[in-house]
Amino acid sequence: MTFCLNTIIIKPESNIEINSAVILLHGYGGDGKDISTLTLNWKRFLKNTVFLCPDGHEVCKINPSGFQWFDLSNENFEYTLEQVKIAELKINQYIEEVKRKYNLKNSQISISGFSQGCMMSLNVGLTNNEKFNSIVGFSGKIIDKKYLSSRIKSITNILLIHGDSDEIVPASSLLDAKDFFLRNKVNIETLMIENCGHHIPIEASSAALNFFKKNFKIK
Repeated sequence: MTFCLNTIIIKPESNIEINSAVILLHGYGGDGKDISTLTLNWKRFLKNTVFLCPDGHEVCKINPSGFQWFDLSNENFEYTLEQVKIAELKINQYIEEVKRKYNLKNSQISISGFSQGCMMSLNVGLTNNEKFNSIVGFSGKIIDKKYLSSRIKSITNILLIHGDSDEIVPASSLLDAKDFFLRNKVNIETLMIENCGHHIPIEASSAALNFFKKNFKIK
């Protein structure tokens, strides 16, 4: 089966049954190969999990060697929101393809992402009719609280991780998101990492792994 998005796939060792999946959405100007490096450690502990790292559906206008989930070259917010809606449709199509290929339900899938990928993970993960296993976001934010709050359909457990020295997405975005999710009765855990910029350090990767293990009920 061919997915609608070009994908780096990290499968379990041969003959091991797949009973869960982590979909990793890269940041602005990145690609699936970039973010797939996170799985090098995770796969040792999530042995029945397939990791799927798709490229964004559009070439990045600012960095043509990478991809984007939505365009950031236009400062018109209405335009940005329309781009986000298009990306949601594409990612939801992709998720349905993953479910069919691996015979999985939403409850067996975690949606994760970095920066722009985190933003899309929150939008997609909370607006599906069926809750996902979990959402893990690194260095992201809520794109538009009004747009998201009116569409929340499923209460999926969330972990958000951010560096306190993030020079791209302000660290205050984490606190803002935490307040939003608590008000909307969404289960939210957060981790602020000291002296950390706009990247994913080992501490963040380890925290995400423990969250995956807890929600997939892996000891």
